[in-house]
Amino acid sequence: MDPTSKDTILIVEDDKKTASVLSLYLQKEGFDTIEAYNGVDALSLFKKRQPVFVLLDLMIPKIDGIEVCKKIRQESDVPIMMVTAKVEEVDKLVGLSIGADDYVVKPFSPREVVARVKVILRRFQRKETNAMKPMSFQGLVVDPGKHKASLQGNALQLTHLEFKLLATLIAAPGRVFSREALLDDIYPGGEINVLDRTIDVHIKNLRQKIEKNPARPRYIKTVRGMGYQFTEK
Repeated sequence: MDPTSKDTILIVEDDKKTASVLSLYLQKEGFDTIEAYNGVDALSLFKKRQPVFVLLDLMIPKIDGIEVCKKIRQESDVPIMMVTAKVEEVDKLVGLSIGADDYVVKPFSPREVVARVKVILRRFQRKETNAMKPMSFQGLVVDPGKHKASLQGNALQLTHLEFKLLATLIAAPGRVFSREALLDDIYPGGEINVLDRTIDVHIKNLRQKIEKNPARPRYIKTVRGMGYQFTEK
């Protein structure tokens, strides 16, 4: 994606000099930038400005980068790049497992960071565009762009989580999703205290709304010992 002047990037960095340098390089590429120097301000600015990308330092005051990333992931899929001075592999794995899209270690080249931001944004835009296309199968229609679903022309009254679950399954007919994979999709950011069996409850409720006979489902099949799949035929 070629940035426009209205594409805002949130830079979360307690070192104001580093934040200023990143802002300068990003602005030269046509981005708008906003800066936060602690986790509390970062979350506040994120909600107010809805940036298209977040550069997030791991070690920031008040609320650290890991917690900020988790909280953003609970409400948004916006790309996040973790920026840190830590080089241990465990930090890298933790950073990516809680929803970060990339990871850069200080000291870094601002030009490299900008290049990686642009690559991730292009990839995210393609993914987002594909994800917005309506999907249908035997009278069941799911339209992620409008967040609507219907069955035989009749609107379905789905909860937010039921809709996300159905959209994930219908987008990949035949693919078997484990409960863990589905949890990661409907609870982005690794939300705690959520059991795998929560998926079973959502599937049961979803079947009540889309299946003529929930005991013998036509759309969402159970794959014993593995998880669930949307039927291929």
